[in-house]
Amino acid sequence: MKYRKLGKTGLNISEVSLGTWQVGGGWGGTFDQKVASRIIHEAIDQGINFIDTADVYDAGLSEEAVGNIVRKRKDEVFVATKCGRQIQPHTADGYTPKALRRFVESSLRNLKVDSIDLIQLHCPPTEVYGRPEIFGLFDDLKKEGKIKNMGVSVEKVQEAMMALDYENVMTVQIIFNMFRLKPSEEFFPYAVQKNCGIIARVPLASGLLAGKIDRNTTFHPEDHRNFNRNGEAFDKGETFSGIDLNKGIAAVEELKTLFGSRAPLAAIAIRWILMHEEVATVIPGASNPGQVRANVEAASIAPFTEREMEEVQGIYDRYFRAEIHAQW
Repeated sequence: MKYRKLGKTGLNISEVSLGTWQVGGGWGGTFDQKVASRIIHEAIDQGINFIDTADVYDAGLSEEAVGNIVRKRKDEVFVATKCGRQIQPHTADGYTPKALRRFVESSLRNLKVDSIDLIQLHCPPTEVYGRPEIFGLFDDLKKEGKIKNMGVSVEKVQEAMMALDYENVMTVQIIFNMFRLKPSEEFFPYAVQKNCGIIARVPLASGLLAGKIDRNTTFHPEDHRNFNRNGEAFDKGETFSGIDLNKGIAAVEELKTLFGSRAPLAAIAIRWILMHEEVATVIPGASNPGQVRANVEAASIAPFTEREMEEVQGIYDRYFRAEIHAQW
């Protein structure tokens, strides 16, 4: 495992880390503590030292599972969690220092830790980025020893840029993958200037870039890939990166032709993200230990050529740029 610095946090974290939206269940399955434990143990065994969770993942059970394992291990593992998505309806008016403090303190109890390594606002509405009192809360929490670092998870490049107006925002978690290129074109240079740690999320476009989804694939009724394709429940950019599924399947076929049998497409997609040195870590999820190992192995694929990188850009330009580039 190789490690990269997470911006001005100063933390050296694994370039492939673990996202826990689907650990132990998620995406329509029932949470299974044993499965979650096996996945998290495997991640740490593979050298992963950064685990991303959230208070709304399986209603806090994901946080509990992560905390239970990290406390048992002697390895140094940094835990990031998120707050804000419990606000319903999810509007800017619901974001208050009092509410967010309550969420952070609940996460501390779930994780059973005294201080959270990284707390992140969880994709708040754009208006929240214009409210200094919200960001000031996290300075207070840091002084109280309840958090060590603060960051944001965003939907839009615009929101990422706005967040960096606040000195205490040390990291930005943003959707970045072969089908979502805008961050590298417009945000990454600014993030480097600000010494911001970039966390790449949704690296496989909700599994589309694993190359196994076709037009006949069906999903669990409670899987967001079934019920949120048009943003019915939350930002549609979270589901298949906001692209039309049929277009995505066609683009995947071009990627398979481009990269051939060098490695599974999911591994190719992760390695492609790591070609961008501005990214501190990529956080693919896993539903079993084997997927954790495959994600980690992706980092060892030989670097892609300049031509291959240009070909990926070309696929994006042909299939997606006109439709989605301006949206996020």
